[in-house]
Amino acid sequence: MLEDQIPELLAALPQRISDIVTPWAVRSPNHPALVESSGAWTYRQLADQVSQTRNWLLQLGVRPGDRVLIVCENCRAFVALLLAVAALDAWPVLVNARLSTSEVDQIRDHSGARLALYTTAVSPQATQHAKRHGAVVENRPGLGHIAVGPLKRDAAPEPLDPDPAGRVAALIYTSGTTGVPKGVMLSHGNVLYVAAVSARIRSLTPQDRLYAVLPMSHAVGLSVVLLGALFSGSTLYLAKRFDPVAVLASLEKDRLSIVLGSPSMFSLLLEYLEMKGITSLHFPALRIISSSGAPLQPALKAAIEKVFGLVLYNGYGVTECSPNIAQIPVEAPRSDTSVGRILPGMEARLVGSDGKPVPGGEVGELWVRGPNIMKGYYRAPGETAAAINLEGWFNTHDLARFENGYLFIVGRTRELIVHFGLNVYPAEVEAVLNTHPEVVRSAVIGRPAPGVNGGEEVVAFVQPAPRSSLNSADLAEHAARHLAPYKRPSEILLVSSMPLTPTGKVKKDELLIGQRGG
Repeated sequence: MLEDQIPELLAALPQRISDIVTPWAVRSPNHPALVESSGAWTYRQLADQVSQTRNWLLQLGVRPGDRVLIVCENCRAFVALLLAVAALDAWPVLVNARLSTSEVDQIRDHSGARLALYTTAVSPQATQHAKRHGAVVENRPGLGHIAVGPLKRDAAPEPLDPDPAGRVAALIYTSGTTGVPKGVMLSHGNVLYVAAVSARIRSLTPQDRLYAVLPMSHAVGLSVVLLGALFSGSTLYLAKRFDPVAVLASLEKDRLSIVLGSPSMFSLLLEYLEMKGITSLHFPALRIISSSGAPLQPALKAAIEKVFGLVLYNGYGVTECSPNIAQIPVEAPRSDTSVGRILPGMEARLVGSDGKPVPGGEVGELWVRGPNIMKGYYRAPGETAAAINLEGWFNTHDLARFENGYLFIVGRTRELIVHFGLNVYPAEVEAVLNTHPEVVRSAVIGRPAPGVNGGEEVVAFVQPAPRSSLNSADLAEHAARHLAPYKRPSEILLVSSMPLTPTGKVKKDELLIGQRGG
């Protein structure tokens, strides 16, 4: 049982994420570690590049405790920069280059970064941000073109945790789907625990070849994909963004064994296959396909499984938990959309609005505790104290239930809709709408109901499939067949597209703004 191995596994973890490459550089120096269209590095070359980059950053003036902004997309240079910053006990501040100018500037200013680096060789967006910030492009040996921003000499370093494993390995700002993004401080121990446990659940080995398309500036791409692969001595095939043609070519040419994606990526792949009239795929080397980052709908899961002839595994997490909380075991696939069992080494409990545990099988707010819980929100002690209680329990604000030890996510506490005194979970309504064959995705929100004190009505935004003739009346009839009257949307709005975060979650606040603006 993996549960019994957790103490031994934690004791064997390296102190820093930068130490994860060393054992494989010694044991398998010529084994490929990172592969991209422009070239590849073996484990020895990766270790050498991290060392050289560390020395370069020292010359630039980076000190322990400094925050170093890395505006990036997936590439070898990003991995070297990340590990080199971590090796200096500085804080990598990870920023997806595809964020807006205001989001990037907000993160730069709030983090108080001493230095900013941009992966301009692979990202036009990173190049644009670099130009705005007055960065200068350098052609670094091994790294290629990297833009370097001006040194902020008045930036004060943060004090170091006495335990290297407790120092910050990544400062990741939440996507900001609701409100202002917060800086999540993840320690080396946090992300390495998730990397090791998720890799063990999937039985990763050096023979595995993983497709790395999930953004490594986000927690899943960082911990589960990048660090999980490096911890296992596996090979990563880097892709800066999802393209159905590219992933199918890589599955064939590179004999990928594991593909981890988001529901939106699998949906795009399915659309492409349908357009091409492809009904089945056969890749003998492929053993695991898995979805994370956003809710997985039953219809999408079933369609992908039919095409690949493989189970589409599911998982669940939040950035503050590095991010994994639950994962489907490979040896126990599910036909439903459970997100799996709580990771070994973690604890979970469900509580009601009164703060007391809910009876078995009922819905409650999910609280978790374990080695993956963040150090806190950067420069926000009040918000940290509100999120993590004195006993170390973190409030996910997700509503969930357990069924025979398996976790099902029902919705968000803050998204709960109270309609005539009855609770409506948006995820439940979305799941029904998404079963319609002509629906790509949906988003359900609550809106103050006219004439009802404190009450809300259910409003649904629906993105139809391309070339669909679907209308609101069709969807209302579909909802009426599957939902109790109080759960049915009072209004269904058809939209051509949904605003999404880089990990595929719908930005519901933008839908609300758009509605008010219209």
